Amino acid sequence: MGLRNTFLLGLFFVALVAKKSLAAQHVVGGSQGWEESTDFNSWASAQKFKVGDQLVFKYTSGLHSVVELPNESAYKSCDLGSALDSKKGGNDVVKLNKAGTRYFACGTLGHCDQGMKVKITTVAAGSNATSSPADAGSSSDASTTSASSAAFANFNSFTSFFAMAILSATIMVFAF
Repeated sequence: MGLRNTFLLGLFFVALVAKKSLAAQHVVGGSQGWEESTDFNSWASAQKFKVGDQLVFKYTSGLHSVVELPNESAYKSCDLGSALDSKKGGNDVVKLNKAGTRYFACGTLGHCDQGMKVKITTVAAGSNATSSPADAGSSSDASTTSASSAAFANFNSFTSFFAMAILSATIMVFAF
C-alpha cells in the first residue's frame, strides 16, 4: 500500500474517531435524573442537543417509565395513549438521530400532568444554533449540567486531537 493510500485510510479512521467522540450523552434532568421534582424545562433550555447525541433517562424502574409522544399536542395534553415508544428499564438510552423536536413523558399515571415531561429540540451536528437558556439561571442543577457538558465536550475534543496525533504518527512509522 502506497503512502498516499495509507494516509487516506488514516484520515478516514481519524474522521470516524472524531465523529464518535464529539457525540454527547445528556442525562435527562442532570444529577436529579428522571424524577418528579426535576425542572425539565430549565434543564433542557441549558442544553444543546445535536444529531448523534444520546439522551439517558435514569430513574427507579417500576416507579417511572419513559414514553415518547408523537407531537406537541399529545405532549401538552399528556396523551399517553398515542405513545410512539415506551421504556421501563431505569437506565434508558435514546439516540437523537435527526434534527427536530421530540417529546417525552413519564408513563406513570398522573406524573406527566404534574410536569414530568420534556421537549427536546435537536439541531444538525454542524449547526451553531444554541438553545435559549431563559431559565438556566434559576436552577443550579441546570448550570452544573451545562458546565459538565462543556467539560465533557472539551475532553472529547482533546481525545479526538490525541487520537489523530497517535494515528498520524503510526501512519508515518508504517508508511516508511
